[in-house]
Amino acid sequence: MTSTPSAGPIPDTLKIVVAGGFGAGKTTLVSAVSEVESLHTEELMTSPSMGVDDLEGVESKTTTTVALDFGRITLDPSTVVYLFGTPGQRRFSFMWEELAHGALGAVVLADTRRLADSFDAIDFFEPRGVPFVVAVNCFDGQRTHRAEDVRVALDLEDQVPLLLCDARDRESVKEVLVELVTLVLRSALLDP
Repeated sequence: MTSTPSAGPIPDTLKIVVAGGFGAGKTTLVSAVSEVESLHTEELMTSPSMGVDDLEGVESKTTTTVALDFGRITLDPSTVVYLFGTPGQRRFSFMWEELAHGALGAVVLADTRRLADSFDAIDFFEPRGVPFVVAVNCFDGQRTHRAEDVRVALDLEDQVPLLLCDARDRESVKEVLVELVTLVLRSALLDP
């Protein structure tokens, strides 16, 4: 990516936030695509979280992100993307504001087993004007839904890209990030 006279300079570092509900696969997504060993603040879930963290649909989950996940991807010799994954539980939502500061865009990772958990992330980015895409994490054992049905269920605006992905698969995650970077660049061109 290079700068163009009409669009102004494109930053050489891009900060992207990965948000979504508890257990949606944010840590997995960051790990799958990061070219360096990703940083995680995963902790074992303890008995105090019982009754606080809803495990319906993710009963086998034993750890949770308590601060952030971090990864890095080099797009070309002069452009680097830094990924910051948020905690999914509402009790850690105070971290979202800090992690989103300076972000050029966001990925909202959705899990159709717990689709309602996506609303907090969508409601966070929409009023802030942060460009975002919704990526539906499709993985083994998950009920599949048509993208159009998920769009309706999430009440997404037509201009919000919605993609199906597998957060474990590097190429699938790269497609999501390319879509987001394209959206960010298009937004920059339309609103210089």
